[in-house]
Amino acid sequence: MTSDRAVWTDAVLAHGVGSRADLPVPVWLAITGGACAVIVSFAALGLLWPEPRLREDAGRPLPVAVQVAVDHPVTTWVLRAVVLVVTVVVVLVALAGPTLPEANLGVYGFYITFWVGLVPVSLLLGPVWRRVNPLRTLHALLARLTGPAPGADRLDRVGMWPAAVALLLYSWLELAYPGRSQPSTVGLFLVFYGVVQLAAGLWFGPGWFARGDGFEVYSTLLGRLAPIGRRTDGCLVLRNPLHGAEGTPPVPGLAAVVVVLVGGTAFDGVTRTQWWQDGPGRAGDSAGLFATLGLLDTVGLVAVLYVVATALSGRISGTTGGPARYAHSLIPIAAGYAVAHYFSLLLLDGQRTWRLASDPFQTGLDLFGTAGNLIDYTAVSPRLISLVQVGAIVLGHVLGVVLAHDRAVRVAAPRRALVAQYPLLLVMVAFTVGGLGLLLG
Repeated sequence: MTSDRAVWTDAVLAHGVGSRADLPVPVWLAITGGACAVIVSFAALGLLWPEPRLREDAGRPLPVAVQVAVDHPVTTWVLRAVVLVVTVVVVLVALAGPTLPEANLGVYGFYITFWVGLVPVSLLLGPVWRRVNPLRTLHALLARLTGPAPGADRLDRVGMWPAAVALLLYSWLELAYPGRSQPSTVGLFLVFYGVVQLAAGLWFGPGWFARGDGFEVYSTLLGRLAPIGRRTDGCLVLRNPLHGAEGTPPVPGLAAVVVVLVGGTAFDGVTRTQWWQDGPGRAGDSAGLFATLGLLDTVGLVAVLYVVATALSGRISGTTGGPARYAHSLIPIAAGYAVAHYFSLLLLDGQRTWRLASDPFQTGLDLFGTAGNLIDYTAVSPRLISLVQVGAIVLGHVLGVVLAHDRAVRVAAPRRALVAQYPLLLVMVAFTVGGLGLLLG
C-alpha cells in the first residue's frame, strides 16, 4: 500500500533541508542568542517605552483610486468566482483523481499551496481569505433560498471557540491521522468541513465565518500583521504591522485560537525530531494514537503556560481580562513558527502543485506547460533555510514582547506594568528556546 510515506517523506525532507550543520554558529549559541534577544528587547522596552504607542487607527491612507479598485464589487466577485472554481477542482481531483498522493493535485494544493501559502499572502496583503472565501460565496447564494439566519443574535456568545476547534481538527488531520496524505481523505475532509461550515453559516448568518471558519480566522489574525490594513472607518492604509495587531478585538476564544496555532506548530516540530521518529513515530498501528496524544499534550502545555503567565500578570498588575488581554501578543509568535516550519516546504515541495495543476487528472493534458517541470531542490540553500528558521522564531517572539509591553503599560499602573510582564517574559523565552531547540536540536 502506498501510504503516507510517498508524499510525507517529501514533506519531512523539506522540513529538514536546513539543519544544525548549516548554521554559521553552533546550535547552542543560536538558541542562547535568541533567548537573549528576547530578554534584551524587554529590557530596552522598559527603558524606552514608558507609555502606550500602538493605535489601531494609525496608518497612511492609500490613494483613492487604489481604494476604489480594491473595494469594487466586480473585483470581489471575480476573485471569489476564481477561488470557488479552483476549490471545486481541488475537491474533485482529491475524490476522483489519481490515487497516488504524489500525483494528486488535491493533496499538494490543500496541504502546501493553500495552508502554507496562506501565511505569506496574509502577512503581506492582510486577511485575504475573508475576501475570497468560497464558503462565503456559497453561503451568499444559499442564503437567498433559506432566508434570514435564525441564530444570528447568538453569535456573540459563541466567540472564536469554533475556530479553535476547527484548527485543532485540522492540526490532527495534518499531523496525527494515519491516512492524512491519501487523496480521498483530503477530499472527504474538505466536503465534510464545507458542509458543517455552511450549515452553521446559514444558522448564525455570514458573521459565522469570522468566528467559526478556522482558515478564515487564521488568515485574519495573520493579516493583523500585514503592512496594509484597514482603519475602523474602512479606509485602506499603510501601517506599522504592530498597530494592526494591537487592534485585534479580545473576542472570547481568541486565546484558544492562538494557543492551538502555537501548540500545533510546536508539535509539528516534535514529530520532526529523531526522538519522535525513532520512538512514537515508529509505533505501527499505534502511531496515530501516540500522535493524537502528543498533539493534545503539546497544545495543553502551551495553554497551561500561557494561562498561568497571564493570571500571574493580572494579579501583579491588579487588572482583569484574563488570557484574552494578551492573546494578540501570541499572533507574531504563531506567524514566526509557521514561517520557520513551512518556509522550505512551500518553496521546494510547493513547486509540485504547479506541475500537477497543468494536468490535474493525469490524462496527458498540459494546460500551463508545466506538467513536465522538475522540482528544483536547490532553489533555496540549506543555510538560507536555517537562517530564516532562526530569524522568524526570534523576530516573532521579540514582536510578541513589544505587543505585550504596550498592552501592559496601557492597562496597568506605571509602577506595576514592568513587573507584571515577568511571567509573560519567562513564557516567551521558554517558547523561543523550545521552538529553536525543536527545529535545530
